[in-house]
Amino acid sequence: MNYVLVGIILGLVQGISEWLPISSKTQVLIASTFLLGISFSVAYSFGLFMEVGTILASIIYFRREILKVFKALVGKGTSEDLVLLKFIVTVTVVTGLVGVPLFLFVVNLVTSNVIGLPMIALGLILLADGLVIYISRRRYVPRKGLRELSLREMILVGLAQGLAALPGVSRSGMTTSALILLGVKPEDAFRLSFISLIPAALGAIGVTLIFSKQEVAQALHLVNVTGLLISVVVATGISLVLIDALLKFARSGKVLILVVVLGILAVISGVLSTLVGG
Repeated sequence: MNYVLVGIILGLVQGISEWLPISSKTQVLIASTFLLGISFSVAYSFGLFMEVGTILASIIYFRREILKVFKALVGKGTSEDLVLLKFIVTVTVVTGLVGVPLFLFVVNLVTSNVIGLPMIALGLILLADGLVIYISRRRYVPRKGLRELSLREMILVGLAQGLAALPGVSRSGMTTSALILLGVKPEDAFRLSFISLIPAALGAIGVTLIFSKQEVAQALHLVNVTGLLISVVVATGISLVLIDALLKFARSGKVLILVVVLGILAVISGVLSTLVGG
Protein backbone atom coordinates (compact mmCIF):
# COMPACT_ATOMS: atom_id res chain seq x y z
CA MET A 1 0.00 0.00 0.00
CA ASN A 2 1.27 3.46 -0.92
CA TYR A 3 0.95 5.23 2.44
CA VAL A 4 2.02 8.58 0.98
CA LEU A 5 -0.73 8.51 -1.65
CA VAL A 6 -3.34 7.35 0.86
CA GLY A 7 -2.31 10.12 3.26
CA ILE A 8 -2.52 12.77 0.53
CA ILE A 9 -5.96 11.60 -0.63
CA LEU A 10 -7.42 11.42 2.88
CA GLY A 11 -5.90 14.80 3.75
CA LEU A 12 -7.41 16.41 0.65
CA VAL A 13 -10.80 14.87 1.33
CA GLN A 14 -10.80 16.01 4.96
CA GLY A 15 -9.38 19.46 4.28
CA ILE A 16 -11.87 20.28 1.54
CA SER A 17 -15.04 18.67 2.87
CA GLU A 18 -14.80 19.98 6.46
CA TRP A 19 -15.62 23.54 5.42
CA LEU A 20 -18.36 22.76 2.89
CA PRO A 21 -21.84 21.35 3.62
CA ILE A 22 -20.86 17.88 2.41
CA SER A 23 -20.05 16.14 5.73
CA SER A 24 -16.31 15.55 6.04
CA LYS A 25 -16.77 12.40 8.14
CA THR A 26 -18.93 10.92 5.38
CA GLN A 27 -16.43 11.76 2.65
CA VAL A 28 -13.58 10.29 4.73
CA LEU A 29 -15.84 7.30 5.46
CA ILE A 30 -16.30 6.62 1.76
CA ALA A 31 -12.66 7.28 0.86
CA SER A 32 -11.23 5.15 3.68
CA THR A 33 -13.67 2.32 2.92
CA PHE A 34 -12.36 2.10 -0.64
CA LEU A 35 -8.70 2.82 0.14
CA LEU A 36 -8.34 0.72 3.30
CA GLY A 37 -11.06 -1.89 2.85
CA ILE A 38 -12.53 -1.28 6.32
CA SER A 39 -16.16 -1.59 7.37
CA PHE A 40 -18.51 1.39 7.41
CA SER A 41 -18.71 1.45 11.22
CA VAL A 42 -14.90 1.51 11.51
CA ALA A 43 -14.67 4.17 8.79
CA TYR A 44 -17.30 6.28 10.56
CA SER A 45 -15.25 6.36 13.77
CA PHE A 46 -12.10 7.02 11.74
CA GLY A 47 -13.81 9.91 9.95
CA LEU A 48 -14.44 11.65 13.27
CA PHE A 49 -10.85 11.04 14.36
CA MET A 50 -9.48 12.49 11.11
CA GLU A 51 -10.44 16.04 12.13
CA VAL A 52 -6.96 16.58 13.63
CA GLY A 53 -5.75 18.53 10.60
CA THR A 54 -8.77 20.82 10.47
CA ILE A 55 -8.49 21.49 14.21
CA LEU A 56 -4.87 22.59 13.73
CA ALA A 57 -5.91 24.87 10.86
CA SER A 58 -8.65 26.47 12.97
CA ILE A 59 -6.28 27.02 15.88
CA ILE A 60 -3.69 28.62 13.60
CA TYR A 61 -6.17 30.83 11.75
CA PHE A 62 -8.20 31.89 14.78
CA ARG A 63 -5.30 32.12 17.24
CA ARG A 64 -6.25 35.70 18.20
CA GLU A 65 -9.81 34.70 19.04
CA ILE A 66 -8.53 31.73 21.05
CA LEU A 67 -6.24 34.06 23.00
CA LYS A 68 -9.25 36.27 23.78
CA VAL A 69 -11.12 33.25 25.14
CA PHE A 70 -8.24 32.37 27.44
CA LYS A 71 -8.06 35.98 28.64
CA ALA A 72 -11.77 35.82 29.45
CA LEU A 73 -11.22 32.56 31.35
CA VAL A 74 -8.64 34.15 33.64
CA GLY A 75 -10.68 37.33 34.12
CA LYS A 76 -8.55 39.59 31.92
CA GLY A 77 -10.75 39.73 28.84
CA THR A 78 -12.99 42.48 27.54
CA SER A 79 -16.78 42.30 27.54
CA GLU A 80 -16.63 41.10 23.94
CA ASP A 81 -14.21 38.33 24.95
CA LEU A 82 -16.66 37.22 27.64
CA VAL A 83 -19.48 37.00 25.10
CA LEU A 84 -17.28 34.86 22.83
CA LEU A 85 -16.47 32.61 25.79
CA LYS A 86 -20.19 32.32 26.61
CA PHE A 87 -20.95 31.40 23.00
CA ILE A 88 -18.26 28.71 22.82
CA VAL A 89 -19.15 27.17 26.19
CA THR A 90 -22.89 27.14 25.46
CA VAL A 91 -22.56 25.72 21.96
CA THR A 92 -20.00 23.11 23.06
CA VAL A 93 -22.06 21.89 26.03
CA VAL A 94 -25.22 21.54 23.96
CA THR A 95 -23.26 19.88 21.15
CA GLY A 96 -21.93 17.29 23.59
CA LEU A 97 -25.34 16.62 25.15
CA VAL A 98 -26.83 16.00 21.72
CA GLY A 99 -23.90 14.62 19.76
CA VAL A 100 -22.46 12.00 22.13
CA PRO A 101 -25.72 9.99 22.52
CA LEU A 102 -26.26 10.17 18.75
CA PHE A 103 -22.74 8.89 18.10
CA LEU A 104 -23.18 5.97 20.51
CA PHE A 105 -26.52 5.13 18.92
CA VAL A 106 -25.48 5.17 15.26
CA VAL A 107 -21.82 4.08 15.36
CA ASN A 108 -22.72 0.42 14.71
CA LEU A 109 -25.72 1.17 12.50
CA VAL A 110 -23.99 3.07 9.72
CA THR A 111 -24.84 1.59 6.33
CA SER A 112 -23.97 2.53 2.79
CA ASN A 113 -27.60 3.10 1.86
CA VAL A 114 -28.34 6.10 4.07
CA ILE A 115 -25.14 8.15 4.34
CA GLY A 116 -26.09 10.55 1.56
CA LEU A 117 -29.73 11.17 2.51
CA PRO A 118 -29.07 13.69 5.33
CA MET A 119 -26.83 15.70 2.99
CA ILE A 120 -29.55 15.81 0.36
CA ALA A 121 -32.04 16.93 3.02
CA LEU A 122 -29.66 19.67 4.23
CA GLY A 123 -29.09 20.81 0.65
CA LEU A 124 -32.82 21.05 -0.01
CA ILE A 125 -33.27 23.03 3.21
CA LEU A 126 -30.51 25.43 2.16
CA LEU A 127 -32.10 25.87 -1.26
CA ALA A 128 -35.47 26.52 0.38
CA ASP A 129 -33.75 29.08 2.60
CA GLY A 130 -32.32 30.67 -0.53
CA LEU A 131 -35.82 30.91 -2.01
CA VAL A 132 -37.12 32.56 1.15
CA ILE A 133 -34.22 35.01 1.14
CA TYR A 134 -34.86 35.81 -2.53
CA ILE A 135 -38.57 36.42 -2.00
CA SER A 136 -37.97 38.59 1.05
CA ARG A 137 -34.58 39.95 -0.03
CA ARG A 138 -35.57 43.56 0.63
CA ARG A 139 -36.53 42.76 4.20
CA TYR A 140 -34.04 39.98 5.00
CA VAL A 141 -30.70 41.59 5.74
CA PRO A 142 -28.56 39.69 8.28
CA ARG A 143 -27.25 42.32 10.67
CA LYS A 144 -26.58 40.48 13.93
CA GLY A 145 -23.15 40.11 15.43
CA LEU A 146 -22.02 37.92 18.30
CA ARG A 147 -23.24 40.43 20.91
CA GLU A 148 -26.80 40.29 19.58
CA LEU A 149 -27.13 36.51 19.95
CA SER A 150 -29.35 35.46 22.85
CA LEU A 151 -28.71 32.41 25.02
CA ARG A 152 -31.62 30.64 23.32
CA GLU A 153 -30.07 31.25 19.90
CA MET A 154 -26.69 29.95 21.11
CA ILE A 155 -28.44 26.80 22.32
CA LEU A 156 -30.05 26.39 18.88
CA VAL A 157 -26.61 26.62 17.25
CA GLY A 158 -25.32 23.96 19.65
CA LEU A 159 -28.29 21.76 18.79
CA ALA A 160 -27.56 22.14 15.08
CA GLN A 161 -23.90 21.25 15.62
CA GLY A 162 -24.80 18.27 17.81
CA LEU A 163 -26.99 16.82 15.06
CA ALA A 164 -23.87 16.73 12.87
CA ALA A 165 -22.80 13.62 14.78
CA LEU A 166 -25.18 11.76 12.47
CA PRO A 167 -23.53 10.28 9.38
CA GLY A 168 -24.09 12.42 6.33
CA VAL A 169 -24.85 15.58 8.31
CA SER A 170 -22.40 18.43 7.76
CA ARG A 171 -21.26 20.29 10.87
CA SER A 172 -20.23 23.41 9.00
CA GLY A 173 -23.41 23.34 6.92
CA MET A 174 -25.64 22.98 9.98
CA THR A 175 -23.99 25.64 12.14
CA THR A 176 -23.39 28.20 9.40
CA SER A 177 -26.91 27.95 8.00
CA ALA A 178 -28.38 28.08 11.51
CA LEU A 179 -26.46 31.27 12.29
CA ILE A 180 -27.41 32.91 9.00
CA LEU A 181 -31.07 32.03 9.50
CA LEU A 182 -30.87 33.56 12.97
CA GLY A 183 -29.90 36.81 11.25
CA VAL A 184 -26.15 36.73 11.85
CA LYS A 185 -24.01 38.46 9.25
CA PRO A 186 -22.51 35.87 6.86
CA GLU A 187 -18.87 36.62 7.74
CA ASP A 188 -19.62 36.36 11.47
CA ALA A 189 -21.67 33.20 10.85
CA PHE A 190 -18.76 31.49 9.11
CA ARG A 191 -16.25 32.74 11.66
CA LEU A 192 -18.32 31.58 14.66
CA SER A 193 -19.01 28.25 12.97
CA PHE A 194 -15.31 27.65 12.29
CA ILE A 195 -14.29 28.67 15.82
CA SER A 196 -16.90 26.39 17.41
CA LEU A 197 -15.38 23.53 15.41
CA ILE A 198 -12.31 23.45 17.67
CA PRO A 199 -13.87 22.22 20.96
CA ALA A 200 -16.48 20.16 19.11
CA ALA A 201 -13.88 18.32 17.02
CA LEU A 202 -11.62 17.80 20.04
CA GLY A 203 -14.61 16.31 21.83
CA ALA A 204 -15.41 14.09 18.83
CA ILE A 205 -11.85 12.75 18.80
CA GLY A 206 -12.02 12.13 22.55
CA VAL A 207 -15.33 10.28 22.27
CA THR A 208 -14.08 8.06 19.44
CA LEU A 209 -10.91 7.20 21.38
CA ILE A 210 -12.96 6.32 24.46
CA PHE A 211 -15.80 4.37 22.88
CA SER A 212 -14.36 3.23 19.54
CA LYS A 213 -10.64 2.91 20.19
CA GLN A 214 -10.43 -0.54 18.59
CA GLU A 215 -12.01 0.72 15.36
CA VAL A 216 -9.72 3.77 15.27
CA ALA A 217 -6.66 1.64 16.04
CA GLN A 218 -7.58 -0.71 13.19
CA ALA A 219 -7.84 2.16 10.71
CA LEU A 220 -4.67 3.85 11.96
CA HIS A 221 -2.77 0.59 11.60
CA LEU A 222 -3.77 0.41 7.94
CA VAL A 223 -2.98 4.06 7.25
CA ASN A 224 0.43 3.84 8.97
CA VAL A 225 2.07 6.67 10.90
CA THR A 226 3.56 8.10 7.70
CA GLY A 227 0.20 8.24 5.97
CA LEU A 228 -1.47 9.77 9.02
CA LEU A 229 1.13 12.55 9.35
CA ILE A 230 0.90 13.35 5.65
CA SER A 231 -2.90 13.49 5.81
CA VAL A 232 -2.76 15.88 8.78
CA VAL A 233 -0.30 18.20 7.01
CA VAL A 234 -2.31 18.20 3.78
CA ALA A 235 -5.64 18.72 5.60
CA THR A 236 -4.17 21.61 7.59
CA GLY A 237 -2.78 23.37 4.53
CA ILE A 238 -5.94 22.97 2.44
CA SER A 239 -8.09 24.04 5.39
CA LEU A 240 -6.16 27.29 5.88
CA VAL A 241 -6.73 28.20 2.23
CA LEU A 242 -10.44 27.36 2.31
CA ILE A 243 -11.13 29.15 5.60
CA ASP A 244 -9.63 32.34 4.23
CA ALA A 245 -11.44 32.03 0.89
CA LEU A 246 -14.85 31.37 2.47
CA LEU A 247 -14.52 34.26 4.91
CA LYS A 248 -13.61 36.63 2.06
CA PHE A 249 -16.59 35.42 0.03
CA ALA A 250 -18.91 35.78 3.03
CA ARG A 251 -17.59 39.30 3.57
CA SER A 252 -18.89 40.25 0.12
CA GLY A 253 -22.42 40.11 1.55
CA LYS A 254 -23.86 37.94 -1.24
CA VAL A 255 -25.99 35.86 1.12
CA LEU A 256 -28.31 34.47 -1.55
CA ILE A 257 -25.50 33.22 -3.78
CA LEU A 258 -23.72 31.74 -0.77
CA VAL A 259 -26.75 29.79 0.46
CA VAL A 260 -27.70 28.52 -3.01
CA VAL A 261 -24.16 27.37 -3.83
CA LEU A 262 -23.87 25.55 -0.50
CA GLY A 263 -27.27 23.95 -1.05
CA ILE A 264 -26.36 22.71 -4.53
CA LEU A 265 -23.05 21.31 -3.25
CA ALA A 266 -24.84 19.46 -0.46
CA VAL A 267 -27.43 17.92 -2.80
CA ILE A 268 -24.85 16.83 -5.37
CA SER A 269 -22.58 15.37 -2.69
CA GLY A 270 -25.52 13.57 -1.07
CA VAL A 271 -26.62 12.02 -4.34
CA LEU A 272 -23.07 10.94 -5.23
CA SER A 273 -22.53 9.53 -1.72
CA THR A 274 -25.74 7.50 -1.99
CA LEU A 275 -24.81 6.18 -5.43
CA VAL A 276 -21.27 5.29 -4.39
CA GLY A 277 -22.44 3.77 -1.13
CA GLY A 278 -25.11 1.75 -2.85
